[in-house]
Amino acid sequence: MDNDRLATLWDQACLAVQIVAIDPVGLGGIKLTARAGPVRDVWIKLLAQLPSDPVKLHPNISDEALFGGIDISMIGAQGGALPKRQGLLDRPATLILSMAERCPMDLAGRLALALEQGPGHCLIALEEQVEPDECVPAALSDRLACHIRLDDVPFDTAVHSKVRKYSQSWSGQLPDISIQSAIVPLTVLSARLGIESLRAPLLACRFARAHAVFCGRTEVEQQDLEIAAAVVLAPRARQLPDAPDTPDTPENSSEPPPTDTSEPHVTDAVPQEILTDAVRVALPDGILLTASQIGGGAGVGGGGARKSGNRKGRPLPARKGRPDGRHRIDVLATLRAAVPWQRLRRKPLGSSQSRLALRSQDIHLKRFETCSDRLLVFVVDASGSQALARLGEAKGAVEILLSRAYASRDHAALVSFRGTSSEVLLPPTRSLVQTKKRLAALPGGGGTPLAAGLYAAGSLILQAQRQGLSPLLVMLTDGRANIALDGTAGRARATADALDAARWLHRSKIESVVLDTGIRAQPTLPELARTMGGRLLTLPHAGAARISAGLEQVLRG
Repeated sequence: MDNDRLATLWDQACLAVQIVAIDPVGLGGIKLTARAGPVRDVWIKLLAQLPSDPVKLHPNISDEALFGGIDISMIGAQGGALPKRQGLLDRPATLILSMAERCPMDLAGRLALALEQGPGHCLIALEEQVEPDECVPAALSDRLACHIRLDDVPFDTAVHSKVRKYSQSWSGQLPDISIQSAIVPLTVLSARLGIESLRAPLLACRFARAHAVFCGRTEVEQQDLEIAAAVVLAPRARQLPDAPDTPDTPENSSEPPPTDTSEPHVTDAVPQEILTDAVRVALPDGILLTASQIGGGAGVGGGGARKSGNRKGRPLPARKGRPDGRHRIDVLATLRAAVPWQRLRRKPLGSSQSRLALRSQDIHLKRFETCSDRLLVFVVDASGSQALARLGEAKGAVEILLSRAYASRDHAALVSFRGTSSEVLLPPTRSLVQTKKRLAALPGGGGTPLAAGLYAAGSLILQAQRQGLSPLLVMLTDGRANIALDGTAGRARATADALDAARWLHRSKIESVVLDTGIRAQPTLPELARTMGGRLLTLPHAGAARISAGLEQVLRG
């Protein structure tokens, strides 16, 4: 990316803050994608221009901090009235959400509702996005008008750039400027960019109006539409805009085109070619590839399955329940549930009015949520048929996947089967070096004991589940089973044993992916994948890079 384009990107990031300061509630806020560093710190200092006070949020913030509740420490100090503590969402503020890519879906829903129905909030979502699938939930990012990326902007550009000031005609109040002329061109451009959400053109229209106010104009002009298309629509693009269709008209036509005088209609004041050029210039490198990989939501990532706990993990809202010796009582939640009923409960107690009257329905138990580590169990077919065909490509694909698993802090295990038995070459580990050494030293040749490999991998997975891991079985084979479970040769018996092992894996609820690495597709392999309840990926004549890319795409759903 050249210096002029980086300077333009930084100018748009600074301009986005000033435009949101003009209409913070209507534009929703800004999603900033940038690693923590001096460039992002310089940009964050510009948020002081926003009209409301900044409030920092964390992805694990509790509902009590957001919405408030009963202040237990002030009971009795207000003459019998219930003291209430305000939450962060009870007053207008600029909400700054750090590590927004880790925002859970329940918090995203609460913040989205606050942006639409709150007293006047503006959200700044700081997204670091280490991996392509780590992104702000779509329900939240869709409500933020400006999407800015500062990963490639150098520090010198951020420091030495000059920030434009408001026009002298800006008085602090948003004037009533019509956006009628901006609706049609921005909506058509949004459809040509493959943007499915209808909020995008609406936010672009509001951005164009605020930019017109910023420049001191009384109506929306072409320059306002261009900057709105570049800041609001370009980061949301899912496809490159094609040329707009124009109706063919005969060259020598003596009759003028018919005009419709029944109802007035809105004309496209700005040619689509001008807006298209503005979007093409603003599209960052690889933005369409990133958009196709993300898909608008959180992907598989490095985390495993989420499960509830009773001792440790991310705190969840307390729920009513009975103490059973395994869960802990949430004292504050229990007191909040009991305090509103004290007047009614103290009347029949007589002289015991100073005691707190508790009931069984007041008891609340603590809840936690933990995210277990993911384990990728690679089951590699090292038989003779596989060695003669594509064992080298399978090893290369596994190495690529192992590197990506290591980057996302996943565990990996390696199981191979050849000859008359299977072998666990490497138990679950995070050591990338040991896994690559065992894989490189994997010999090839002999029969195909497919059933033995499935049983060995299944036993390893069940043991890993008891240790709190979330395993996934990834099997690379050509499906030509010819060694039965007892070690005898015979294709029919070997296939039947492999199907029995697949049924056992399905009953054990083990998630699996089967990759057909054979040169020719085998009819028994789709049946095996269906019996296992897994997914089948067939890539004939593909290299290691394509095999790993296809398998990763399947893992992401």
